[in-house]
Amino acid sequence: MPESQQSEERRPNTSDEQDTSEEQRPGDKDRPRRRQARGERRIVQLLEAAASVFCRAGYTGASTNAIAREAGVSPGTLYQFFPNKEAIAVGLSDRLLHDWRESHGQALAAENIGLPLDEMLDAVLDPLIAFNVENPAFGVLMHGPDTPCGIAEEKGVLGGAIFTRVEEIVAGYLPDAPPDERTRTATMTVTLFKAGLDLVMSHEGAERDAYIAELKTVMYRYLKPLIEDIAD
Repeated sequence: MPESQQSEERRPNTSDEQDTSEEQRPGDKDRPRRRQARGERRIVQLLEAAASVFCRAGYTGASTNAIAREAGVSPGTLYQFFPNKEAIAVGLSDRLLHDWRESHGQALAAENIGLPLDEMLDAVLDPLIAFNVENPAFGVLMHGPDTPCGIAEEKGVLGGAIFTRVEEIVAGYLPDAPPDERTRTATMTVTLFKAGLDLVMSHEGAERDAYIAELKTVMYRYLKPLIEDIAD
């Protein structure tokens, strides 16, 4: 056999080798999914650490190094997911706002309007207070003096949405009251809640429960005479 033909016969089938090397090994297709799941868990870990640091130090007093230390990771790992502290705060606020909408949707549901006043206050206040107690970082980011610009804008939108729903609830109990009176009543109701919530959040245990009861009593005593006057 001519030498050239022998070398041609000995030449490996490169196309077959390429097909074999590019063939996907078992489990390869799951790797991106696993990486994504690990990344999502790391983001949750960092956001939970940020919530703790923001509660202790406030937004201005917090730092990315402190958040990384709280999460038990290096600053370099943190920067793989968030470029700066503001991005972390925005990410945390987005997650909290999602939970907030669920709890406030339950609290300010239209069906609560038909309840007796004391039951309505329980139905509205209990989930609102529970959310704030479980998520103290929400108050730090939404009501702190140093809130990042993007979160401050969201705060204004939320405040308007809450007031609208409270005004609708007030209108359900005071259907014949003039619009300006309903607006004043809604304003006072929201203001009383905010002031009472500050006291609730600054106490724990039995003392916190006592302030929750006091808040409900104050709001009941404010609203009950208004409802009775309209009824008369």
